[in-house]
Amino acid sequence: MMGLLHACLTLFPVLRICLAFALVLQCFFVLAKDDVRSDSATIACFRQKGIPVYHNNSVIVLPSCQLKYSDLFGKIQNAERYVHLDYFKFQQDSICRQLFDLLARKAEQGVEVRVIYDYFGNSHSDFPLKDSFLDVYRARGVKVYAYDKVKFPWVNHLFHRNHHKIAIIDGEFLYTGGMNVADYYIHGKPGVGAWRDTHMRVTGDAVEGYQMIFVDLWEKVSGERLDASMYEIRHHANDSVLMAVCNRVPRKSPEIIRETYCTAIDNARSLVQIVNPYPCLFGDVKRALQRALKRGVKVEFLVSRRSDGMANADVTGIEMHRLMKRGADIYYYEGAFHHSKLMMVDGLFCTIGTANLDARSLRFDLEVNSYIFDKGVTSELQDIFESDKSVSMLLTPENWKELFPLKRKVRARIFMSVKKLL
Repeated sequence: MMGLLHACLTLFPVLRICLAFALVLQCFFVLAKDDVRSDSATIACFRQKGIPVYHNNSVIVLPSCQLKYSDLFGKIQNAERYVHLDYFKFQQDSICRQLFDLLARKAEQGVEVRVIYDYFGNSHSDFPLKDSFLDVYRARGVKVYAYDKVKFPWVNHLFHRNHHKIAIIDGEFLYTGGMNVADYYIHGKPGVGAWRDTHMRVTGDAVEGYQMIFVDLWEKVSGERLDASMYEIRHHANDSVLMAVCNRVPRKSPEIIRETYCTAIDNARSLVQIVNPYPCLFGDVKRALQRALKRGVKVEFLVSRRSDGMANADVTGIEMHRLMKRGADIYYYEGAFHHSKLMMVDGLFCTIGTANLDARSLRFDLEVNSYIFDKGVTSELQDIFESDKSVSMLLTPENWKELFPLKRKVRARIFMSVKKLL
C-alpha cells in the first residue's frame, strides 16, 4: 500500500505537466482554428465532403433579367458546336419564341441543340409549352425533352422536380442562377409587379461540373448517353476564381444543399448576408443561423414584401420575425419581387444558385448551387445588396404588427404546420 502511494506521489508532478501541456495544445488549436478564414475553412470542409472544387474560373454577375437574356442570346448566336439548355420552366410567350427561333436557326446551321424542361413546372406555368409549339421546333432540329412526366396515379412524380436553370454554349460559357425563361422576368407579373433576379456567366473549369450534370440528366430524359469527348470544355478563363459546384440529386446527394449552407454559415466569423425569395426556414439551416447569431455574427436577410405565393410569404414572415427577435437585421425589399438566391459570407465568398431555402429545394428538387471563393465577386454582390437595402424596409416590432395583422398571423400559423412540404 505504501509503495502504491509512493508511486502516485512520484507520478503526480508528471501528470500535472502532461495536463498543462494538453491544455496548452488545446488552446493552440482553438486559436489556430479562429485564425483560419471562413473561406479557407469552408473549402476544406467541402473537399472533405467530396464536393468538386474547380480552379481557373471567371465569373460575370448578371444582376438583371435584361442583362442575362441579352448576354445569353448573344452567345447562342455565336455558337459553333452545341447549345445545352436545362430549365425548370420555359413560358410560351414572346421571349421564349425569340429563344426557340434562335435555337432553330442554329440547329439548321449544324449546331447541336438540346433542351430539357420540367414537366410539372411547365404544366403549372401561366403559358405552358404546347406540343404543337414544340413540334415545330423539333422539325427544325431542336431536340426537346420533358423531365419526369407526371403519370397518374403515381403522385411521387410531383415531388422531385427539376429546378435547374442551366445554359452551356460550346463548353465555353455557362449561365446559371435564379432565372427561368419568361416575359415576366422583364415586364413583371400581374398581382406581383416588377420581377428582380440574379444570374451569372462562368467560363473556366467549373463549366465541366455543369456539363456533367446536363449529360447525366440528358441520358435520363432521352436515353442517349453523350460522348464526353465530343463535348470537351474549352477553358478560356481570364481569372483564377475558385468555385465549388453543389449538385443536389434526390437519393444520391439529398443533403448537399443544406449541408453546404450550414457549413458556410457555421464558418462565418463576422457577417452573413442572404437574399432568398422563399426562406421557409426549418431544421439545420435555421439552427445554423441561430448559432451564428448566438456567437455574435451579424446576419442580414433580404426578402420581398411582394410575393407570388401566399403560403410561402406568410411562413417567411413568421420565420423572419423569429430571426429578428434573435438579433438578425431583416429587410423587406419593396422595389420588386426579388427572386434571387444569394448568400455572402464575411465579404470573402458567396453562393449563386437555383435553390430556395424551402422544403422543395432542400428536401425534394434537383438543384445546383455554386460557391464562389472570390472577394471581387462577393464585393459586387454586397454592393448590390447595399443598394437593395436602400429601397427596403427594416423589420421592427412596430411595423411587424402592420405587416402581419391578426388575420394574417392566424393564416400563417396554419401554413406553418405544412411548411416542410412547401
